Amino acid sequence: MEIVKIVRESCPAARFIGKKYTSSPDWGEWWEKGWFDILESAPRLDFNGDAYLGAVRIVDGDPERWVGMLFAPNTPVPEGFEHVDIKPLDYAVCYLRDKEGSGEFFTMETHDTCLDAMETQGLVRREDDWCIERYACPNWTTPDADGCVILDYAIAIK
Repeated sequence: MEIVKIVRESCPAARFIGKKYTSSPDWGEWWEKGWFDILESAPRLDFNGDAYLGAVRIVDGDPERWVGMLFAPNTPVPEGFEHVDIKPLDYAVCYLRDKEGSGEFFTMETHDTCLDAMETQGLVRREDDWCIERYACPNWTTPDADGCVILDYAIAIK
């Protein structure tokens, strides 16, 4: 796994609409039940782009995981979905490259590598705030000539 680049991006106030999980989310269920299709009927924030999102933050010492998308504040929440409103935040977006299917994208070691690389650029993480995986097309969905894909990994910063 390599960090291709780190870019500072701002996200305005947002409404994350999706499903909340206390353990690992079941992404297959999202495809089977067409949940992304439902969410794609509303315009998403530019920060979200055309990506599906996995997100986590720490609440009362425990990870709270989400799958869904980012929308403008006050966007109506479709039946069967949950939401959380997020204040405007800046993010260090680490563009991570590795072989398609690699588990290295999702390890604490990769997270720590991103934090170390961010520090060299003077970017400081907001403790216990949002970390967002953006599964953007075509970077995530279309491997390059080496069989690699790119995951956008955004970490909230001060």
